[in-house]
Amino acid sequence: MSELNSDKPVIGITIGDYNGIGPEVILKVLHSNQLNRICTPVIYGSMRILNRYRNQLEMKDWNLFGAQKIEQANPKMTNVITCWQDPQEDIQPGKVTPEAGKGAFESLKRAVEDLKGGKLDAIVTGPINKNNIQNEEFKFPGHTEYLAEAFDVKEPLMFMVSDTLRVGVVTGHVSLREVAEQITKEKIVVKLQAMLKSLREDFGIRKPRIAVLGLNPHAGENGLLGSEEQDIIEPAIKELKNKGQLIYGPYPSDGFFAAQTYRKFDAVLAMYHDQGLTPFKTIAFNDGVNFTAGLPIVRTSPDHGTAYDIAGKNQADETSMRQAIYTAIDVVKYRKDQAELEKNALKKNPVVEKMTSQEEK
Repeated sequence: MSELNSDKPVIGITIGDYNGIGPEVILKVLHSNQLNRICTPVIYGSMRILNRYRNQLEMKDWNLFGAQKIEQANPKMTNVITCWQDPQEDIQPGKVTPEAGKGAFESLKRAVEDLKGGKLDAIVTGPINKNNIQNEEFKFPGHTEYLAEAFDVKEPLMFMVSDTLRVGVVTGHVSLREVAEQITKEKIVVKLQAMLKSLREDFGIRKPRIAVLGLNPHAGENGLLGSEEQDIIEPAIKELKNKGQLIYGPYPSDGFFAAQTYRKFDAVLAMYHDQGLTPFKTIAFNDGVNFTAGLPIVRTSPDHGTAYDIAGKNQADETSMRQAIYTAIDVVKYRKDQAELEKNALKKNPVVEKMTSQEEK
């Protein structure tokens, strides 16, 4: 837990690609310090660039607080840490530029450093362009993989969450032709275990019910349209079912969502990115959140991208960014409360070691 203010979590928010809608949705959510009652927000980016957008959005009556380092953050203000040497290039909403990619990376890198140092309670990442952010230190298909390496986690779970639907994926940012060869029983079991753990420890669901989707059309049609369901997916489900977990499937994904069967479950495990994210964004786009389960830290992000087509036009809906911040705060508080409960339980019920026969003598 950050030491800045023990009562309020300190939430780091990375600017993302500043030529996309990231700065706009961040400023709209934090305008007039409206979230400072429940958290201390710290934006990692550029004060000059954020002020450009603030003026463009006619928020001139609201000032941001500049801090050189996290220890200087003001709990009553919206804080900004400038993360790179800021030349005088102008913002170019809707344009892909190397400068915006560099800014996105430097913001992320600085926030992760503070996260590792225990100075932040959670990180909320603004949308990036996966091409212009690439450099010698960032050779990853997205935030999830970068954070997994930063915190030495082999199998993180991309977990899309909302009030109505939660969807995780077995394979994340890989090409469709690679999906089938990456689907293994062991990998499905690991992802299901990560999902079960997160549902219990991050969302407070004591006995989660999870649906697993098939890989092939009609979930393979008993082997007629593919054998992965019979050979890989069903054995993985059976292994965890035998351990008392409530895991069901595999279900054909089209009928599963069309019939709203997902409402009967606490979460759904899809086999690949678009199989899970397409229905999720159709059902829960505005209030959906990307949560990375399986990390020792809390990371969320809005479920949309840079949206260059509407950048700089004051048309971006900030709901998903707001929900990403709320979700981060909720998970931080739930983890803290659970840790306190476990600590108190240990105090009330200390483990009494049995005396050895030698000690008894």
